[in-house]
Amino acid sequence: MNLAGLSNNVVKFNGLNYADWSEQIQFQLGVLGLDMAIMMDEMPAAITETSTSDEKSLYEAWHRSNRLSLNLMRMSMAENVKPSMPKTENAKEFMKMIKEYSQSDITDKSIVGTLMSELTTKKFDWSQPIHEHVTGMANIAARLKSMGMEVNESFLVQFIMNSLPPEFGQFQVNYNTIKDKWNFQEIK
Repeated sequence: MNLAGLSNNVVKFNGLNYADWSEQIQFQLGVLGLDMAIMMDEMPAAITETSTSDEKSLYEAWHRSNRLSLNLMRMSMAENVKPSMPKTENAKEFMKMIKEYSQSDITDKSIVGTLMSELTTKKFDWSQPIHEHVTGMANIAARLKSMGMEVNESFLVQFIMNSLPPEFGQFQVNYNTIKDKWNFQEIK
């Protein structure tokens, strides 16, 4: 098993993408049968002289899962966030702390800034149908709204119009010459 190769198949955690990162980490660990440490509520009891072979096996499997889970999670972090990551040796705690970190006020402000930048600078590049481009911009506006930053529908329509390339020039001229303002549904 090559953890470095596996970490390349997982989206890098950048502080803002916990949901995607977590889903991919859990999938990779599950496929490999290494998700025991993040699935169990608590780690197994330490091995003693009276431990049964089943208890010893469980303890060893959990420790292997925990060690490799932590390694994979740490290897799939962007370099700029690694210094601020929690210092724990428990994979389940690590995952929980990462989630809390990604939901902090600082992260929310950063996400809002990133989404606003994406919304205002996004350009249609023909790599997808126009409908998907428009819907994608509306989804960004919806995410902003869910974070307390509402984008007025007229602004959204204008951002969409501004994102269109010169080939849509006649469409833009027609839009600008009519009196009525379009809503998002009409532009789709």
